[in-house]
Amino acid sequence: MEMHQVRYFLAVCETLNFTRAAKHCNVSQPSLGRAIGKLEQEMGGPLFRRERNLTHLTDLGRVMRPHLENVYSASEAAQVEAKSFREIETAPLNLGIMCTIGPGRLVGLMAKVQKQIPGLELSLHEASLDGLIERLSQGDLDVALLATPRDLPERFCFRPLYKERYVVAFPPGHRFEGQNTVRIGDMDQESYLARLNCEYAEYVGELFAERGVTLNIYYRSEREDWIQSMVLAGMGCTFLPEYITLYPELPMRVVSDPDVIREVGLATVAGRRFSPAVDAFARVVRSHDWNS
Repeated sequence: MEMHQVRYFLAVCETLNFTRAAKHCNVSQPSLGRAIGKLEQEMGGPLFRRERNLTHLTDLGRVMRPHLENVYSASEAAQVEAKSFREIETAPLNLGIMCTIGPGRLVGLMAKVQKQIPGLELSLHEASLDGLIERLSQGDLDVALLATPRDLPERFCFRPLYKERYVVAFPPGHRFEGQNTVRIGDMDQESYLARLNCEYAEYVGELFAERGVTLNIYYRSEREDWIQSMVLAGMGCTFLPEYITLYPELPMRVVSDPDVIREVGLATVAGRRFSPAVDAFARVVRSHDWNS
């Protein structure tokens, strides 16, 4: 049984006329008739009762019709899936990643994407929170991984993926080494190194103000490596997400009283149609085990 035979059979079922069915399938009537005849031989009996002006399904034709409809639908779905897969293999995908998100929680996802969507041309673009929102709006980015202490604009969709605690990083030998956690109030009068790209800076500043905490800010930088290097050099402390750490030897303790936790998620533009590549990537992101 060949798929064109099934297509011709279903066309005759719809039109109940061999001439109109042949025209609909863009073939000659004799070609359509021969294909239906071969199909009837394979099915073991006539599928249609042929009359001059009207054609009827036989009992065998009525029984076979739903099965052949399913076969044809499955074939169509397989062709669509194959076409989408070919498009995925050659389609680029621009992924925005907030500059304060470290690679520790993402390399496992990237390995999974490489395995499940082979050939995907994935480009990673790092930017601040505001930069990602702007580039998503303009269509320069397809999707973005980000975290924000405030709600995104209404035109964006946000799917939470994992939570990440904030920690205080401090120089080796600092008094915080003797504590299990660092309370917000413990930071009063500490030398502080400010991370300019921290999306939680305003929120953390409000926590300090509520508790009457004063920081001695000596340096500000957009560079995470500079900030952490200066902490290691004994120049001050800093707040940072626990998975952004560049230097394993950097001492740190979890922030408490209150806990400071951010939620990292996948941001997309609401209503924007996904390409097959973006849709496949989003499925991998959603199915990834973020607890591993």
